[in-house]
Amino acid sequence: MSHPDDDAILAAAIAALRRSEVIGLPTETVYGLAGDAANPAALQQIYALKGRPAGHPVIVHLGDAAQLDDWAREVPAAARTLAARFWPGPLTLILRRGARVMDLVTGGQDTVGIRVPAHPLALAVLRAFGGGLAAPSANRYGHVSPTTAQHVREEFGDELPIVLDGGPCAVGIESTIVDLSGELPRVLRPGQIGVEAISAALKGAVATGAAHSSPRVPGALRSHYAPRAPAELVARAELLVRADRSRREDERAQMLAIGTLPDGGEGLALPTEPEAYARHLYAALRQLDAEGADRILIEAPPTDPSWNAIRDRVQRATARTSATEADDAP
Repeated sequence: MSHPDDDAILAAAIAALRRSEVIGLPTETVYGLAGDAANPAALQQIYALKGRPAGHPVIVHLGDAAQLDDWAREVPAAARTLAARFWPGPLTLILRRGARVMDLVTGGQDTVGIRVPAHPLALAVLRAFGGGLAAPSANRYGHVSPTTAQHVREEFGDELPIVLDGGPCAVGIESTIVDLSGELPRVLRPGQIGVEAISAALKGAVATGAAHSSPRVPGALRSHYAPRAPAELVARAELLVRADRSRREDERAQMLAIGTLPDGGEGLALPTEPEAYARHLYAALRQLDAEGADRILIEAPPTDPSWNAIRDRVQRATARTSATEADDAP
């Protein structure tokens, strides 16, 4: 699979999809576990491979915004506006589902998530296939999302024979999700496309966070995107103190810092610019896991709105550890 743009590889991937099989598919956000969104056997295989609980919706990926009406029974003007402005791109729209959309896609809800990815190989597959592909992140449920083909192969091995290699993902975190099924547009998952950009495109107010009536969407669980090692969010000034405590407890603590590692600290440093940080975040977490970290200390990101999506991901990545430690507290 060393030449992802080769016609034979593309043909093999399309043939597999038409046989109800699942493939590893690159997108600009993360790699997806892709299968025919209109085929129950393919959808069931996606759920089985991921270990994903029933009732969790998946996003339908399309090759062109013109296919929106095939999947949604109501496409408001706001959806057309956002599609024209941001597609292909890292934006998922939540719309009222069309009659053909199965419960396996929507988790039994009356809404469906749809996007057009901005990756040339993904678009080539989608346009050659002709239909929609369900493509949740190509990792076991709750784990760190993959941003290279090698990550996908490490996750699934022989269980996933076809993994298309489109290089490292350009965005590196999952798409922004905007719910347009209610009265007011609402961002249910932050991503590279921020609330300000959505509001500017729509020339109006946009709500954030889930309301009581909001549909369930991918990536909304409190604990998600988690490395295998326990991970904590730590203020920069406390990184060395926390690492020293781990050493005294015979733990190998590794830091994930912003810009530079503190003097004497061990681990990795990611860029200070949020889009570049996001691009490398998941690969860094996977690397620290692979290198045998007993604990990962993630430097708390800035509170600036440009870091909202990153804060969301690292808070979920560390929620499992935080909950466990809170339960153990007196």
